[in-house]
Amino acid sequence: MSTSWDNARHSWEEGAKRVKGAWQGFKEFLLRESVLEVAVGLIIASAFTRIVNSMVTDMILPFIALLPIFNRNLPQQFITLRKGPHQPQGGYNTIQQAEADGAIYLAYGRFIDAVLNFVAIGFVLYLIARFYGYVSGDSIIKHSTKCNYCRKEISEKASRCAFCSSWLDGREDRETSALAPATQ
Repeated sequence: MSTSWDNARHSWEEGAKRVKGAWQGFKEFLLRESVLEVAVGLIIASAFTRIVNSMVTDMILPFIALLPIFNRNLPQQFITLRKGPHQPQGGYNTIQQAEADGAIYLAYGRFIDAVLNFVAIGFVLYLIARFYGYVSGDSIIKHSTKCNYCRKEISEKASRCAFCSSWLDGREDRETSALAPATQ
């Protein structure tokens, strides 16, 4: 009886050690700086996306909807490609009506809304990157140039091409010999 009790206690202790080890590893993983930075970055990005989406949807799209070609909310613009079985006489008024009737439609207003959101987010992120570069002196935006030999895009600060290994200062163009002194 005592050996089965000892075995159970030993199994319990081994299980507790494994759980503690797994918990310790999980804690170390979570508390690494890079994981915390990514988590904070994702939370900020999510909030930032909501702000830009609201800016586009609530502040920009109403002005675009004033254009003569749009007669209602831009995200609600659609074209019916195939009628549903119970299409009303004057056509569908909303995407929801067309969807409920089983019609096939092209929701181009939603697409324009998504494109405007993408452009706005990209532009605001570009402005933030430029501001960060101005304030910190270390630009996030890395300028590039084309290699004169292989025409690949490389860093503007590179002295040698990463693709073809040519020197970017023109050393390949100068005629030099190991026996003759180099001319400057």
